[in-house]
Amino acid sequence: MRANANEHIVVGIATAGRRDVLEKMLWQLTLQRKLPDRVIICPATDHDFDESIISKLPYPIEVVRGARGLCAQRNLILKKISHDDLVVFFDDDFYPAVDFLEKTISCFSASPDFVAMTGVVIVDGALGPGIEHDEALRILSSHSECTDLTPDTIYNVYGCNMAFRASIIRDSSAAFDENLPLYSWLEDVDFSRSMSSKGAIGQSRSLRGVHLATKRGRTSGVRFGYSQIANPIYMAKKGTFAWSRAFFQMGRNVTANLARCVNPEPWVDRRGRLKGNLVAVSDLFRGRLHPRRVLEIS
Repeated sequence: MRANANEHIVVGIATAGRRDVLEKMLWQLTLQRKLPDRVIICPATDHDFDESIISKLPYPIEVVRGARGLCAQRNLILKKISHDDLVVFFDDDFYPAVDFLEKTISCFSASPDFVAMTGVVIVDGALGPGIEHDEALRILSSHSECTDLTPDTIYNVYGCNMAFRASIIRDSSAAFDENLPLYSWLEDVDFSRSMSSKGAIGQSRSLRGVHLATKRGRTSGVRFGYSQIANPIYMAKKGTFAWSRAFFQMGRNVTANLARCVNPEPWVDRRGRLKGNLVAVSDLFRGRLHPRRVLEIS
């Protein structure tokens, strides 16, 4: 199925501290068979995006600015999608296959009951030290296209690549929860579950890409460790994360941090994360655990 030329699709990118990575990703978007009708970029600071590149790219770019934090930045992007049919959020270090946007339109057209979709991450650098630019290109070129547009129903989309029907977001005034600050860990789960009452959440095998998971621009280990406890509990209390999933997620994270703190991976601050876990547990018993408390932690 070919993309409908009348469909509008906008790409939103929130970015912080990865100026050169973002520029490479924007050039990757020029390879899309269906170019985005707009790309909306929300940099955390003026230094995070070189606007001189705008005139060199074959698609329009709009820049919005506001408070730092993934949820806050994505909400600024959402405020700009009033007339677009589909909105796709990419991380600034996600390289989509050349047919990603074209197939996104086709997938939503073929599955009208779905309000959100995510693709298959061929290789995810978040599971290791990250992936370099050239290696990501090699991985993409070695994988053939998938023509199956039928999505599988899933619990949540994956934040590095997630697409939504803009009309559902507009009509329901949906927004990312800014009580999940900074890196906004699990914001993809939270937003997915808030949208699930409007329709199905899906994953399509025809949507593919590589997540470089560049390690620059990340939250400190202590802060991230705090969020590993505070965010799941906060989301479970408000009903966007099942308690069983929250306990499993927290248990897995604490166990990994504890087991690896003596001999940690070079790219993970396990000791910092474990310290953050312990601070969060202490706050829980004191009755002051909240995701925004992470802003007070150095």
